[in-house]
Amino acid sequence: MARPRAGLCESCAHQRIIRNTRGSEFSLCERSRTDPAYPRYPRLPVLECPGWERFEPGREP
Repeated sequence: MARPRAGLCESCAHQRIIRNTRGSEFSLCERSRTDPAYPRYPRLPVLECPGWERFEPGREP
């Protein structure tokens, strides 16, 4: 089964994919750790987000 599209989260530096023991995947917003305005697991697809930053390989969020 294909993963549903996550919208902006797919290209965001603050996204982390969480997998549980049954194989389900969830999109975790790392910004939620320091700012309560961001949901820990946003409803997908995310179409607008003021905290979005482009993911750059090799760069720490």
